[in-house]
Amino acid sequence: MSIVKHRNMVHHYQPSPAEEARARGREAGYSGGYEEGYLKGRADYIVKSHTESFPFRQLHVLYVASGKGFPYSPMDEAISTTLRGLVAQVTVIEPGQPVSEIAYQLMPDLVLVLDGMFVQNEQLDDIRRQGIKTAVWLTDDPYYTDMTTENVNHYDYVFTLESNCIPYYQQLGCKQVYHLPFAAFPDFYKPARTPSPQRRDVSFIGSAYWNRIEFLSPIMDRLMQYNTLINGIWWDRLPNFAAYRDRIEVNKWMGPQETSDAYNASKIVINLHRSHEDDSVNNNAVKIPAASPNPRTFEISACATLQLTDSRSDLAKLYTPGKEIETYNSPEELLDKIQYYLHHEQERREIALNALDRTLREHTYGHRLNQLLSIVFP
Repeated sequence: MSIVKHRNMVHHYQPSPAEEARARGREAGYSGGYEEGYLKGRADYIVKSHTESFPFRQLHVLYVASGKGFPYSPMDEAISTTLRGLVAQVTVIEPGQPVSEIAYQLMPDLVLVLDGMFVQNEQLDDIRRQGIKTAVWLTDDPYYTDMTTENVNHYDYVFTLESNCIPYYQQLGCKQVYHLPFAAFPDFYKPARTPSPQRRDVSFIGSAYWNRIEFLSPIMDRLMQYNTLINGIWWDRLPNFAAYRDRIEVNKWMGPQETSDAYNASKIVINLHRSHEDDSVNNNAVKIPAASPNPRTFEISACATLQLTDSRSDLAKLYTPGKEIETYNSPEELLDKIQYYLHHEQERREIALNALDRTLREHTYGHRLNQLLSIVFP
């Protein structure tokens, strides 16, 4: 009799709520760890399967850096480092140096200028008179066209990351104008090989321009119900900033390594472009609209992280929405897609891996600079 009773007790045993919670935690941890490990393994395979191979040119490029410091200095490093693998000689100088004198002494095949805000136009004219080709890669179109207008005619070649600026510069008399978006520099932006100890569901890294405040404010309470972290300047503009202070890191510029770590730690990274109409920060009196994606588009994708970005008309030429990147057109759609992809791990992972593959195939600084050199030296 006692044996039967004992069997019944075993048969009807119910684990305590604490034991059930522990079991669920173990299962979720195992599943999450497996998914994350699988993503990292696939990403590592994709990275190893891509080896860039571009023509090596017997050229000397004099590269004039932006002279603006951070956050432009990582672009300078990406461009100058990549150039060294593409041409026989690269000389890097700052715009405060006597650019035309140095060019006359070295007689390079090309003077390539990033941004060009601090290079005197007279020096460029002197360089061109010496028969040396000049090119500028503009970094902030269309937001500072009032200033670039004064400079572009002093170069043989104008490269802009904004396709809508091409007809504008052509109307100013520039004969050689090309769309050349920025890209990912795989030395900086790449998938981490091990899962991050500081996991985030959602990240946003960038300055709190007023259009971003206006877009996100209505959904901040719901957005912050996820494990969401925000980094960047001016976020104390948020109407209810105090409620999220512990998860918003304000007024800190993050370098490439720290930014890449944050992307890798995130399941989803939000990209929200700035407005071309914000007169508080822009110098775009003619109000040229922005069609091209920002540099962050490529950097997030290079980290094998799902990117949710607001739509721009050029985006589909670079990544296939729904396959390599995901888009939204309203705050509610952004929230809906965050919720969807946090609950559909396999779809999130596949898009992130496809984005990495497309980036390494088409959107590195090697691809961009090879394109630039092919145009200048056909």
